[in-house]
Amino acid sequence: MKTSASKGWQFRLHEVIYESNTPAGKVFDVALLIAIFTSIAVVMLDSVQSLHLKYGNLFYNLEWIFTGLFTIEYVLRLICIKKPFRYVFSLLGIIDMIALIPSYLSFFFIGAQSLLVFRALRLLRIFRIFKLGHFLTEINFLTSALKGSVRKISIFLLTVLMLTVILGSIMYLVEKRENGFSNIPESIYWAIVTITTVGYGDISPITPMGKFVASVVMLIGYSIIAVPTGILTHDLAMLARQKKELPESCPTCSREGHDLDAEFCKYCGASLMRD
Repeated sequence: MKTSASKGWQFRLHEVIYESNTPAGKVFDVALLIAIFTSIAVVMLDSVQSLHLKYGNLFYNLEWIFTGLFTIEYVLRLICIKKPFRYVFSLLGIIDMIALIPSYLSFFFIGAQSLLVFRALRLLRIFRIFKLGHFLTEINFLTSALKGSVRKISIFLLTVLMLTVILGSIMYLVEKRENGFSNIPESIYWAIVTITTVGYGDISPITPMGKFVASVVMLIGYSIIAVPTGILTHDLAMLARQKKELPESCPTCSREGHDLDAEFCKYCGASLMRD
């Protein structure tokens, strides 16, 4: 059995690492963010050839210092909670693992350290530091709306794909090979670039008929931009009407991050409904 001293030690460690609402927790999280920013800056600077030739050894040593610190932090997160595997397979746990793996992979694969920019994902912890947990609720709200509109948007994209194939084929027949439309795939590429209003300009029509078709494609491109936006906006509005007026935090324990359809707090079990 664990002694009370060990439990107290684990509790204090948990308070520092996981509880951002405590002074020690805020200091820890801010220090962690500074380390993440600095490690990302080191990786980016090391990719500049002139800086790599001059300060390569320094960047290398700094990178392994950060890797060591992040590894210790990851281990401490595991030993101060009762069920470490839940953290390992949580979103932040997976992100932490992804941030560590490239350094150790560099022993076996040359160039793996360039993947260290994945550490930028760990900046998601900024939500905890500045107590923006209610943003997570809004993210869940947006995710629900996206899930509801997936089928509609998929059908819309399929229609656009068919349209680009047809327009690209027409342009292949109208324009000449020497104008860049040498085959149907190249013409479809042009149709996609034009209909999305990107307009690289590497391929452009020359003949009057080709310019007419291009004008039609441009007008279609402007008109279809609003379609997926309208679909998502409609689903957001519908979901907002269905959403219950729940408080952002539990009135009993003040914890946040509840599901949109929650009626009871998932932490203390108290009712979330307003009286």
